[in-house]
Amino acid sequence: MSHELGRLEDLPQDYRDDLTKLNLVPLWPSLRAVLPPGVPTRATQAIHWPYATLKPLLLKAGELTPIEKAERRVLVLANPGHGLENMKASPAMYLGMQLLLPGEWAPSHRHTPNAVRMIVEGEGAYTTVDGEKCPMSRGDLILTPTGLWHEHGHDGTDPVVWLDVLDLPLVYYMEASYHINGSRQTVKQGSGDRAWTRAGVVPTQVFSRSDKRYPMLRYPWVDTRAALLGLADNEPDLDCVQVTYVNPETGDDAENILGFYALMLRPGQTLTLPARSPSQVFHLIEGGVDVSTCGKTFGLVEADTCCAPGYEPVTLKNRSADQPAFVFIADESPLHRKLGVYETR
Repeated sequence: MSHELGRLEDLPQDYRDDLTKLNLVPLWPSLRAVLPPGVPTRATQAIHWPYATLKPLLLKAGELTPIEKAERRVLVLANPGHGLENMKASPAMYLGMQLLLPGEWAPSHRHTPNAVRMIVEGEGAYTTVDGEKCPMSRGDLILTPTGLWHEHGHDGTDPVVWLDVLDLPLVYYMEASYHINGSRQTVKQGSGDRAWTRAGVVPTQVFSRSDKRYPMLRYPWVDTRAALLGLADNEPDLDCVQVTYVNPETGDDAENILGFYALMLRPGQTLTLPARSPSQVFHLIEGGVDVSTCGKTFGLVEADTCCAPGYEPVTLKNRSADQPAFVFIADESPLHRKLGVYETR
């Protein structure tokens, strides 16, 4: 049973002044704000970032700011519900569109936040992570986990753009966010994605595992797309044709704070995802999809991105009657599970 609690202004001013002098705050005037009944208070808004309007500004940034003055030339996809200056898409997710021009090199560094790169467009660029050179093609997912050295280079002829997804807001809130600059990495032989992208066949040495926390750093889109099409063909009655990016040695999430998924909508399909506690980000790789949540509908075209707050259902509709659509999804599920607050309603 809920009832009205005492207000701060109900307290005598001299008493409030005495509390302030001792760095004390009464809980009861704010109790309902921090522990609301039934549903959390959410600042995250349902927001759409159309790529067609964003891209010209990103290319303009390439003209205005050389890579030497930017290190990472990024336009942050900020959610106004959290304040644009805070550079959050959700409580634990940061999003940024990053541009790398031909011949540029974004220098090596490492940092405490986890990051992934979802390649939006362009060919010829690469990311070197912990000595492993990862080519960047549209739809590829590349991990740059906490503490691993990484740098970006571009040997191609056209601009390359990718979507950064980091757990920066959480790490910053914990006062644990920092970076260290490094020198250009020496590229090692071998590639994790070549060893791991054949289902049912794994390197024998997996049974005496190395000490690498992230045995696979690049998840090629060509393989993920084929997996989705195969799953859809093999299970024609399956509503949610979705795969999860995981650590192939352990089956755990690819990174430990945020979750990453690829979803396929069959031609003409409408799919409603239940209300769950974590916020979600949707980025359209192929096709045309309407995303409806919180009373809003966003008409996504390829390379568009949108965000949905937690505790809200989301409906996805493939606008094509004869072609599938493919969506990349990022959410905060691993974090919520670790904290014990994950739920579906």
